[in-house]
Amino acid sequence: MKGWPGEPDMDYDVLVADGEAAANAGKPITDVIFDFGNVLIYWDPVAVLIPRYSQKTIDEFLDNDISGFYDVNDLMDGGTSTDEAIAIMRRDKGDKWADILDYYIKNFRDSLTGIVPGARVLVNDLKAAGIGVWGLSNWESSLFHVAEEQCDILQQLDGKLVSGFVKLRKPHKEIYEAALNQFGIKADGTLFIDDKAMNIVGSNAAGIRGVRFQDPVKLRELLIANGVNIPAVQ
Repeated sequence: MKGWPGEPDMDYDVLVADGEAAANAGKPITDVIFDFGNVLIYWDPVAVLIPRYSQKTIDEFLDNDISGFYDVNDLMDGGTSTDEAIAIMRRDKGDKWADILDYYIKNFRDSLTGIVPGARVLVNDLKAAGIGVWGLSNWESSLFHVAEEQCDILQQLDGKLVSGFVKLRKPHKEIYEAALNQFGIKADGTLFIDDKAMNIVGSNAAGIRGVRFQDPVKLRELLIANGVNIPAVQ
């Protein structure tokens, strides 16, 4: 199976306020928390692998049932070191996939292929409108400096919480609560943006409304429709 296992069905670019978040539907948005990968910055593991591996090998490596790539990503995001992750993959899936994971980690910076169109201006527009702008991302701690070095948009945020440093990860409720506490904000005024449906479910469990992101124009329109005073697309 390609991609992250356990993804529920969820529409893109609509506001979701289920469970604990339902009580906050319609309340003014005072703060927006962004995921990083494929929301603010592009993350594409294929870009790392192309110089050394065939398309068939890449497809198999990115098939969790074959290589366990996404499983070990989850472990690294939760605090497992890169060396430990390689050893786990070697034990569970064999040398071939563990060696590719080692290559991927050593060349990780090639997976960050740029800023998502519209993201930088949206962050600036939100800040200009008096909205708090924050980051909450699953990321392996020893690789996060690469993102900060290559993607200056992360420096524009009012604050950020990264899973590998706190040994918590999305979609577990505790990391959202930790983010609210660290940022000094409340769930009832917060909107969370992520490209993974499971992480929106997690934010709702913490009382935070969420949007599964795909289209930057639709996100801007959604924010405006929900009372955020930022410029519309003309």
